[in-house]
Amino acid sequence: MPELNLTRIYTHNVHYYETDRMGITHHSNYVRWMEEARIDFLKNIGWDYARLESLGIISPVTAISCNFKESTTFSDEVTIMVSVEEFKGVRLKLHYEMVNAEGKPVCLAASEHCFVNKEGRPIRLKREFPEFYNVLAELAGTEE
Repeated sequence: MPELNLTRIYTHNVHYYETDRMGITHHSNYVRWMEEARIDFLKNIGWDYARLESLGIISPVTAISCNFKESTTFSDEVTIMVSVEEFKGVRLKLHYEMVNAEGKPVCLAASEHCFVNKEGRPIRLKREFPEFYNVLAELAGTEE
């Protein structure tokens, strides 16, 4: 079992195609970076998407919020820090702090997820997948 860190750091370099006609990163790409960082986060806590899906766990996004602070442009390095903001067993809220190479925040964001089976029915992680539940609860600081 990997050592659990409260925050996972992921780095993304802005691609040319992610910028608009003004040379600024299009806002829609920040959501994609959140997904990249979230997938990396889950992999590094031992619960990558392939494992979750093989167990029949689907985790759709139920909400996204972004607060843009600074613009980014082609080839900028953006560091994304991911942490569990809240976990209530059925719902998970992740926090993302994106900073540029100078350490200035460029975007503060959150994503909310639920856990369902392949038929779309809610999964009670604590009962059905206690090992996964315990990891998320520990990261959220809500373990029993």
